[in-house]
Amino acid sequence: MTLTDLIPALKGPGRRRAVDKVAELRDENRRLLTIVAGADDAFALLHQALAEAHAKQGDAEEIVVQQQADIDELTTERDGLLDEVLMFRARFGAQLAAEANAAAVTVPPMVRDTTAIEDQATGPIYVRPLQEAAAAGLLGPVTDPGRVAR
Repeated sequence: MTLTDLIPALKGPGRRRAVDKVAELRDENRRLLTIVAGADDAFALLHQALAEAHAKQGDAEEIVVQQQADIDELTTERDGLLDEVLMFRARFGAQLAAEANAAAVTVPPMVRDTTAIEDQATGPIYVRPLQEAAAAGLLGPVTDPGRVAR
């Protein structure tokens, strides 16, 4: 509180008193300085996060380069082993085929026992056109063409 707040006569008459406007501007200045301080803190945090992100990006790039080197090394090793396998296949292929034929397991063809009723073999089902079945007498007396006698 100021002296002018305690003595109302010092405030002056009228709607637009300079003292009130000064107090209003000081409050606004205080609010703006608080906003600026908060923004500085936010920018500091963002700069810190950016620095951490750059550090992590550098680490990730190192890992990628290292993994690419490993991939190249393993690809070269794989190609060498493939050439070696192809060489051995050409050299020993005939011998491996002869051994496989000599050690082949032969099984006689199986004969299914159809003595049980559920294992009875079925023959083909002969399907006749409806006119042939009627001519052969397989349908019985038909009085209604929409119904078949049972």
